[in-house]
This record gives sequence, structure tokens and C-alpha cells, in this order.
Amino acid sequence: MDPMVPRSLSSHKRNQQFRGGQPFHGPGLHATVRTVWIPEFKRARIQGQRRRNQRTAMTLEADMTKAPQADTPTVSTKLMQVMTPNGKVVDKKFLASMPQEDIVRLYEAMLVQRVYDERMIKMQRQGRLGFYLACTGEEACAYGPAYALEDKDWFYPAYREPGIALWRGMPFQAWVDNMVGNCDDPVKGRQMPVHWTAREQNIVSISSPVGTQIPQATGSAYASKLRGDGAVSICFFGEGTSSEGDFHVGLNFAGVWKAPAIFFCRNNGYAISTPYEKTTATEHIALRAHGYGIRGQVVDGNDVLAVIKAVREAADWARQGKGPTLIEAKTYRLAAHSTSDDPKGYRLEKEEAMWRKRCPIKRLKIWLEKEGLWDDDKEQACIEAASDRIIAALQVAESKPHPELDTMFNEVFADVPDHLRRQHEALQAHLESGTADYQPR
Repeated sequence: MDPMVPRSLSSHKRNQQFRGGQPFHGPGLHATVRTVWIPEFKRARIQGQRRRNQRTAMTLEADMTKAPQADTPTVSTKLMQVMTPNGKVVDKKFLASMPQEDIVRLYEAMLVQRVYDERMIKMQRQGRLGFYLACTGEEACAYGPAYALEDKDWFYPAYREPGIALWRGMPFQAWVDNMVGNCDDPVKGRQMPVHWTAREQNIVSISSPVGTQIPQATGSAYASKLRGDGAVSICFFGEGTSSEGDFHVGLNFAGVWKAPAIFFCRNNGYAISTPYEKTTATEHIALRAHGYGIRGQVVDGNDVLAVIKAVREAADWARQGKGPTLIEAKTYRLAAHSTSDDPKGYRLEKEEAMWRKRCPIKRLKIWLEKEGLWDDDKEQACIEAASDRIIAALQVAESKPHPELDTMFNEVFADVPDHLRRQHEALQAHLESGTADYQPR
């Protein structure tokens, strides 16, 4: 306000006394909004700016109507498939690019994973495991990416991707040791079961808080870009995790800096017990890629060949320096969320029955049998071998002692801080006193 205009005057009179002024209301402003006053000599400048803004808006509108260029990230919500649930091939070109022996290996691996999950759940019910998370019905979402990517690439899994570790060469006994939490557990019993790591296979340790792996994978991918090593980082998460802040942070940074990352969302319909429509308003998670300026692709997550195709395309895009991709894999969790969950309380049996017909293992088996690459005898032999292997590995794992208590203080700091050293000494004194009830098995 001009200090020379008395406050007692009405707004209109004060406006009239403003030297050479004319009222200016921005477009769409309501009368309740404070009026802005522009001197006469500035009006011509503003009108010229308006014309320039109009030209800019017209240019932007024209750009938006142009066909996307080859390097322009696009979002496709068309379901990518190679094979339908009844085993019908809809992408013969991609299928022809896959060696038949590899397809058989993928089927065997997913079938064996199903056997492992069933055995581990029984172990937990017997009180021999504290906890377990199965990937029943979602096997293709792990084995597909594990097959599609290269040895130099980095994996940031959640807890539904044991297939990544087993396919890429993590020792099977080490994986079972993690379930039991013995002295040979790669994470020394510090984590829950199914929270493993495999450093030699470029697989980073799983975290229980959902979403933490997303910005970690983004940072890893950006580091690869700076080093120029050509590696891609892929992280896995469920659709419920896309509501976490880490999802936004990771995808936004990756989009801005074109980090060679793949964000693989397993949309299995439920965030534990919360249905998809209660967590997200959009029909597809992949649509969110628009907001980050990155590629988006919806894929049939129960079609292992389609998953391989989607991940390969995303990896090729990333290695060319074009940035990340958000892949949404439509799938379904046929088992409970965990051994602490009962899905009967929040979903219908007919829904489960419908998705069992779309099972990734059943789908591939239909095609293999049509091609004469699989039969019941091979199926039974594979199941029996897997069952024998998991039982033997569990017996070995249970025979090993627990991790030493010293491991609580090791492998965290290069130089142990004084407060941890004092705690360690106090623990040792307690154990030596003869009153401790801890007995390493």
C-alpha cells in the first residue's frame, strides 16, 4: 500500500488515488483475492508478455500432439504376453528367440521352487522355522528377470524373489541355512527367515521395511552410470509399496538423472490384506511412470516369457542411456502373505480358483507338453528330486549350531565403538558367570 494514501479511505478510493494505476486481476481470480495494482508504464510490458506466453503455450500444445520419438519414454498399458493362460502362443517371434532347453530349465526351476515353498511352510507349522514367506503363484516374477539380466547387473529383491538367488547361483545350502538362522547363515541370524543376501551374485540384502530398496537401487544404478560399467540395477516391490515415499524419491531421482534402473512392481492385488482399489486410484501402477518422465510397461506377471521380454527391453533401454523403466507385472499371490496370515478373511475362494487357472507353472506346462518337451514321468521325477534335496539340506541346516553371540558386535564397524565394546565385555562376563541359559546348539 502507498503510505501516502490514508487508511480511512475505501479500497476503491485508495485505488483511484494510486498514481496512474489500473487494477489488474489475474485470469480466474475471485473477488476475494487481493487486487494487484500495476502502474500505467508497466501495462504494455505485461501485455507483450501475455502474447509471448500464449505463443509458448501453443508451441507446447503442438509438441504434445506430435508422435513420440524413438528416444521418448512411453507408457504402455497394453498387457504384454507371449503365451496365454491356456498355453496359446501370441508372440511367436519372441518365443522363437528362446532356446527350448532354456524354457525347460525355467519350468523346472519354477516347479522346484513350488516344492521348496510347500516344504518350508510345513517346517514352520511343525515349529522348526520361525517364519516363512512363500512366492506361490508369483514364481515367474523372479525367474524371468533372473534369466533376462546379465551377471554384472545388480538385484534389490523383496521377500518374494528367492528364484533370483537360486537361478543366479547362490549355494542352495546357504539359502536353507538362512531359513534356519544357523552359524552359516549369510546374515548370521540377524534377519528374519527369507531375508537373505548373496554378495557374489550381486544380490543386496533384503530389508523388512517395504520400499527401502527402491532408492538404494536408484543410487546403485546412478553409480553404474557414473562409472560407465554398463550395469543395470533392478528392484522388486509390491503394489502396496508404491504408496510409500521411497517409491517417489527413487523414481523421481532416476527419471531426472536417467539412471539405468528397472523398477519391477509385482501387482498381486493385495498389500497383505488391503485390496488394490483401496490403495491406488489408477487402474495401472505403470501409469505413474508418466509423472516421472520414464518408460512404463504392463506385463502378464504369470507369463515367464513375457516377463523376460519386458525386462530385456527395459535393460536395453537403460544400457543405451535412455533412463529407467517401471514394469508392472499383473500376478496373484496364491498362498497366504506369510505363515502369520490367513487370506480366507479378506478374499473369496472363487477369486483364488480363477487365478489358479492362470498359474505360471500350469501355463508353461501346457505348452511344453504340446511340444513334446515334458511329460508326467519327468514331472514326478523333478518333484521327488526337489523334495529329497530340500529335506537333506534342512537336516544339515538344523544340525549346525546357532551363530556365536559375538556376531552381534562384529561386521558393523571397522573399529568397534567404546559403548559396544563395553556391552560385549558385559555379555562375556555374564556367559562366564555360569548363570546364562544360552546354549549354542
